[in-house]
Amino acid sequence: MTLDLLRSGCATLEYEFAQERASAFGRLGRRLEAALAALAACPRTANSDRKIRDDLVEQAGYALWLFVVQREACGLNKISQVLRDYGVPNEVYVRMGPLATPSVRPTKTIEVEAMSAPMF
Repeated sequence: MTLDLLRSGCATLEYEFAQERASAFGRLGRRLEAALAALAACPRTANSDRKIRDDLVEQAGYALWLFVVQREACGLNKISQVLRDYGVPNEVYVRMGPLATPSVRPTKTIEVEAMSAPMF
C-alpha cells in the first residue's frame, strides 16, 4: 500500500511538472509572437529610428532565446522548426540570447539593504 501511495504521489508531481512546463511554453510562445509583431510594426526604412528598431530586435532575440530554452526543456530540439513556424527574421536569430543590458528593477532585498539600520 505504501508503494502505491508513493507511485501515486510521484505521478501527481510529474503531472504538475508537465502542466507547468506546458504553461511556461505557452506564455513564452505568446511573448515571442508579441515581440515579433512589435518588430514587424517598425519596418526598417530610411526614416525609422535605428535605436528603437535595434531595441525591438534585441527584445525579440531575448524572447526567442527564452522560448527555445523552454522548448528544449520539454524535449523539443529542432530550432529550424521554430524559425520557420514563427517566421523569425535572421536579424533576430543572430541576436538570440540574454539581453545585453538587463533591466534592473529594485527588489525587496535591495530596498531593505538601502534602508539605514535602526538605532536602538
